[in-house]
Amino acid sequence: MGRAAAVLIDPARNLPWPWRGRLAASCALVGLLAGYDAAHERLWSASTGWDVVFLALVLLPALFALPALALPLCRSPWLPWACALLAGGAVVADVWDAPLPGAFLKLGAVTALGFLFAGLFESVRWVAGVAVVVPWIDAWSVWRGPTKQLVTNRQELFSSFSIAFPVPGEHAAAALGLPDFLFFALFLASAARWGLRTRLTWLCLTLSFGATMALAAYTSSFGGAGLPALPLLAVGFLVPNLDILVKSLVGTRSHG
Repeated sequence: MGRAAAVLIDPARNLPWPWRGRLAASCALVGLLAGYDAAHERLWSASTGWDVVFLALVLLPALFALPALALPLCRSPWLPWACALLAGGAVVADVWDAPLPGAFLKLGAVTALGFLFAGLFESVRWVAGVAVVVPWIDAWSVWRGPTKQLVTNRQELFSSFSIAFPVPGEHAAAALGLPDFLFFALFLASAARWGLRTRLTWLCLTLSFGATMALAAYTSSFGGAGLPALPLLAVGFLVPNLDILVKSLVGTRSHG
């Protein structure tokens, strides 16, 4: 028998069309965000109000589109390995002082972790309970607890456990802590898992961070200790799905 001819396989061409589109969109977003990070100090300089508008309506949606594009992976058996690998890469990037790759690696790690946590809940009511309780803990942490101590006394450590959003035309940046990204992924994956309004939930979750930044700027906390982001994030999860959550709760009580 003759020897079979070698076949060259292009992995991108063998991906299903939806995944090829998601992969292409993710790469494009990463490239755009990296380009913005490299050039942001040479861009326009505007007032704080316009800076907040840009962050809330352009930069934040671009970044948080990445977890949305990865949402079909929320039930992947490889999530624990991906989380460990990405977290290890983020630590290496931090040691090597590579903030931009570190930011993407941290985002990937906490997104994978949030997806994992979403799979642990037995019902959407558990997620709603988390959305009600966690904001109070976050508020205490930011105003009197560990987060306040990190921001005030250990700024370099806080930088390792946060992701910064550079302001155009300035060296300054706004920042969100890694728990904020984790709960974003948890709420988004929970919405997809339990048949909630996933797209609207993503929009409300993303806009909630911009609203928190706007409130922080208004209260003169922008660039300082800041405000807790989880209260409005929880609202962004609960409000667009309130009727579904209430029906689920009422149904449980009637069966009980």
